[in-house]
Amino acid sequence: MGRQSFYNKEQSTSMSQAYRNACEDAKEEYGHQEGYSGHINVTNGYSDRTSHFKASGLSINDYIDKHQDKFDNEACGICIKDAKANTNKIKSVVKHEVFKGTRKWELTYVVETKWGNNQIGSKDNKADAVKIARAHTEKTREATVIRIERKLVGSNSKVAEIEYKGSTNEVQGTYVFFGLARC
Repeated sequence: MGRQSFYNKEQSTSMSQAYRNACEDAKEEYGHQEGYSGHINVTNGYSDRTSHFKASGLSINDYIDKHQDKFDNEACGICIKDAKANTNKIKSVVKHEVFKGTRKWELTYVVETKWGNNQIGSKDNKADAVKIARAHTEKTREATVIRIERKLVGSNSKVAEIEYKGSTNEVQGTYVFFGLARC
């Protein structure tokens, strides 16, 4: 088991989010390799050293060279560009969908696995839904449930769409992470 230096630069709304993004990117690129990838994804968190870095008066490269070995299994995080938050009072926009005419609803019987994570089918009457559920349970030995639901017939069921409304002065921050990781 050895140590390998790593360096990551991320843009995000906060240092903690940037750290999570860097770990996720490293995991996708290098895998976890049972905790020995030699990259940021195997570290035990990070320390925000921005104020220490600024007080040192060193360039980012000189600071990293001087302090690289001090961060073993932990990432050193430095903010090199502050994020600016959205200061708008209202941060979203609503787009309403208008329906014309009348709406027709029908009842359906939905067959799902017991824990609701997999829909198997749906029918317009309970007897047919029970047949589907029994066939699935007998074939897979997995418990099923039947739920009754109301569905809108013949039109789009979307009534509104909400989108994020950014600010003109909103900016993501830039964060640097470095240290030593197990490999």
